[in-house]
Amino acid sequence: MWTADKWKDYEVIDTSHGEKLERWGSYILVRPDPQVIWDTPKSDRRWKQRNGHYHRSSKGGGEWEFFDLPQEWSIQYRELTFRLKPFSFKHTGLFPEQAVNWDWVSSIIKDAGRPVKVLNLFAYTGGATLAAAKAGANVTHVDASKGMVSWAKENAAASGLADAPIRYLVDDCVKFVEREIRRGNTYDAIIMDPPSYGRGPKGEIWKMEESIFPFLRLTTRILSRDALFFLINSYTTGLQPAVLSYMLHTTLVPGFGGKVEASEIGLPVTSSGLYLPCGACGRWVRA
Repeated sequence: MWTADKWKDYEVIDTSHGEKLERWGSYILVRPDPQVIWDTPKSDRRWKQRNGHYHRSSKGGGEWEFFDLPQEWSIQYRELTFRLKPFSFKHTGLFPEQAVNWDWVSSIIKDAGRPVKVLNLFAYTGGATLAAAKAGANVTHVDASKGMVSWAKENAAASGLADAPIRYLVDDCVKFVEREIRRGNTYDAIIMDPPSYGRGPKGEIWKMEESIFPFLRLTTRILSRDALFFLINSYTTGLQPAVLSYMLHTTLVPGFGGKVEASEIGLPVTSSGLYLPCGACGRWVRA
């Protein structure tokens, strides 16, 4: 498992009964997590001293219950600053486990010794975008949600990257890639974090199991011949690391060489010393 264990402003304190107890800066949240199927005792007093608790409904969805939690606050990871706020379906605007990928992306860009063009697809609130830009890359940030793109710009400004070479686009990712193929544009690295299900700005339907492999093949057509890396994340049940590895091998290695790795990604849990799995990740890198 690749673990995001360099955080100072974030911590998984404990896990039990389908929930995780987290520290986000100075605030304590309790949120549901489907991976937590164990029922260990909730001995840490902060289970009862939380600032916010997302209660999942048996009918689907759920709602927040707040106890002295601001509408918005910030945390830092290394030199990056992220603005947080509780919103729909338990989220805060940040997936802390992705820090392990931010570090990987940053190290490759810094070691490249040349200008690097990065494309971040399904880019959300911009964690990977900011990491790549901070490392010196020129980044194109694409997401179908206008609100998420605006949030990414706020994070960039908070991180001192308001003037960084980042191009923000509200667009359907598949249609954007198709247009880039027609334009003849290429990128040295591609990052994608596709949802299990989603809709584009004009109602375009995305279903991960049906769409991801054709889309991977499509994106290889906008990789530069001396491309550095390709990163794909998955939170979709059934898309195991081995599946991501197989897809990257078949779409990238025949034409670009290099090597592929895949693994679960996760977060350390303070109370147990164990690691909470938080999805899967596949990486292709030029050997």
